[in-house]
Amino acid sequence: MVANLTTQHRPGQPTSEPADTRPRLARIIIYPLKSLDGQPVDKARLIAPGALEFDRRWAITDAAGRFLSGKRTPLVHALRLKFDPQAVAFELSAGDGPQHTFLWPRHRFDLEHWLAAHFGEPVHVREHERGGLPDDTDLPGPTLISTASLVEVASWFGLTLDDTRRRFRANLEIDGVPAFWEDRLVGEVGQGVRFTIGVVQLVGCNPCQRCIVPSRDQRTSEAIGGFQREFARRREATLPAWAPRGRFNHFYRLAVNTTVPETSWQATLSVGDEVRIE
Repeated sequence: MVANLTTQHRPGQPTSEPADTRPRLARIIIYPLKSLDGQPVDKARLIAPGALEFDRRWAITDAAGRFLSGKRTPLVHALRLKFDPQAVAFELSAGDGPQHTFLWPRHRFDLEHWLAAHFGEPVHVREHERGGLPDDTDLPGPTLISTASLVEVASWFGLTLDDTRRRFRANLEIDGVPAFWEDRLVGEVGQGVRFTIGVVQLVGCNPCQRCIVPSRDQRTSEAIGGFQREFARRREATLPAWAPRGRFNHFYRLAVNTTVPETSWQATLSVGDEVRIE
């Protein structure tokens, strides 16, 4: 189910934003196998009901059908994934172990057998071709963040930019803008903010609520003590004037959830596309 939102206009730039700023789409990352590594791509097609093609299309579940994610087991963080969208092939390794290639669906049984050996229990790989398996089924569009926001958050915890990307797992990254620029895309309750990336129309909705996963190193599962508390303290202190403060019932939020109008399904996003708020 997709949220039913009205839209609002937010014309102009905030006074603290340079006049010559040119927001653009700097990076697209899809996460083919839910909870595992992202795959940067130059282009991505939007499919019904507004998700990026191949994003969270597959997920690992236990015998009872529950997702095996970083929230449940640190064994997820030991897995490395590369994905070939042309061949629909998963290249997987565990830790420093050898890499194994599995074509989908031809090697489904082999893939599940290999993953079962890693997790020490029977597993299934579940596929949901239409729209994937997003965390927020009411807002299935791609999540969006600015590069500057990731850089700022990285500085709070002494992390690298790439490490911070892996922790927060956003789909679309915008550069040419200041930190937390994406908060401009958050509407009032029941409203969305319309914007375009290239020719693609999207609607910004909520500031994305985070879980325990960003506190953990996505390769070693080592956690930063007090991460959520410190993040919330700094996020509140740096909340921009253009952010709708009433949408932050707490400040452990980063990036923006979106929806995509049906008229933009089948359209393509490309790195380098200009971003405009309507």
